Amino acid sequence: MAGFSRYVFVMAIMFSSLLSFTEARDHLVGGKTDSWKIPSSESDSLNRWAEKSRFLVGDSLVWKYDGVKDSVLEVSKRDYVTCNTSSPIAMHNDGNTKIVLEHSGAYYFISGVKGSCEQGQKLVVVTLSEKNKRRYADAPVPSPVEFDGPAIAPTSNAFSLKISLVVAFGVLVGFWL
Repeated sequence: MAGFSRYVFVMAIMFSSLLSFTEARDHLVGGKTDSWKIPSSESDSLNRWAEKSRFLVGDSLVWKYDGVKDSVLEVSKRDYVTCNTSSPIAMHNDGNTKIVLEHSGAYYFISGVKGSCEQGQKLVVVTLSEKNKRRYADAPVPSPVEFDGPAIAPTSNAFSLKISLVVAFGVLVGFWL
């Protein structure tokens, strides 16, 4: 019976490891509270943060900011480039905005405060497709700055390697039981 308990325990660990590849994640924009502001330099821009992050269908972006003084506008690529605030896809000014990334491709966000977008308060996020969900979680991030079209999945065998290791571990444990 002890062997069976050990087997169940190992299988539970393997199953939970696999689930971690499919969980949707919340991404705090900029990695910290109050990042939604005019950047002090180009290297401080939110697009630099986005380039270092991996966004997948089902994940969420979370903004924490002063909703009395600012807003988050989801806009088209054209409005992003021109900093046009007049016709956003969606407008949020609650100070604690959460947007679920429901499809693959690029999402464009700008500040609703006049002049802030022109000074760099904007963000592009590229979301990988459902087909590649968690498969490329550890791969390099594609640059979202000039993105136009469906998300392109980078090539990586990181997911395959992880699954192979989990399976190999399960086989080895099976021999010990």
